[in-house]
Amino acid sequence: VQLQASGGGLVQAGGSLRLSCAASGRSFSTYNMAWFRQAPGKEREFVAVFTYRGRKTVYADSVKDRFTISRDTGKNMVFLQMNDLKPEDTAVYYCAAKHFASSSGEYDYWGPGTQVTVSS
Repeated sequence: VQLQASGGGLVQAGGSLRLSCAASGRSFSTYNMAWFRQAPGKEREFVAVFTYRGRKTVYADSVKDRFTISRDTGKNMVFLQMNDLKPEDTAVYYCAAKHFASSSGEYDYWGPGTQVTVSS
């Protein structure tokens, strides 16, 4: 089972990037799919999640109204459209998956991450 994120890069403040996460090895149709990020010297933090049940989206306050998470269940992919990027969005971004019925607070699968750097 693999999650592979791509689409990171260097962008100026105010710019946009679209991250993609391709899942392989099993179907993730019954999984909540999420994005997390970790900035240098900081703990990993939640960014957004697209839930299986209700197909709801939840965002961290810091990215609300700027980032949009979406998924293509048929293609086993999840996306993160990031607009109006700020220097504080600089981080390694990770996609993650957790089965919808899991009672654990931990995510089951993680990808290796993609670097996003926003210059001022």
